[in-house]
Amino acid sequence: MCRIYHEVINISTSKRFELIDVTYKVEEVVKRSGIRNGICIVFAPHATAAIIANEHEPGLMDDLITFIKEFTQVSRDWKHNIIDDNAHAHIGSALISTHRLFPVINGKLVRGTWQNIFLVEMDGPRPGRTVYVVIMGE
Repeated sequence: MCRIYHEVINISTSKRFELIDVTYKVEEVVKRSGIRNGICIVFAPHATAAIIANEHEPGLMDDLITFIKEFTQVSRDWKHNIIDDNAHAHIGSALISTHRLFPVINGKLVRGTWQNIFLVEMDGPRPGRTVYVVIMGE
């Protein structure tokens, strides 16, 4: 029988661009779910943030932020900036993605050796970012 379990992780960010590692919080949610085999969805319901999986190494984290800034062209004259000055963050969220899926096998979140789960803040600082963790399985 398929069960569904969910929790919300609340996060405050302190910089305009930032990677917040939520790996261990997600793993704790999976553990509390009691679900042995299924899938875990990690979802950020924000139009200016994203979810990625990658290595938690400070140099790489800086490189990712640098690339995201270049990729989203922060200083470009985007039309949306007339309203909110954050078009780059909307574009980044749309193209990077607001969610990731992970298998749950034998009660554990499956991720690669060097894969941690990050909230990508692109429009901070924000006192109230949320990450939904939904586990479905048996």
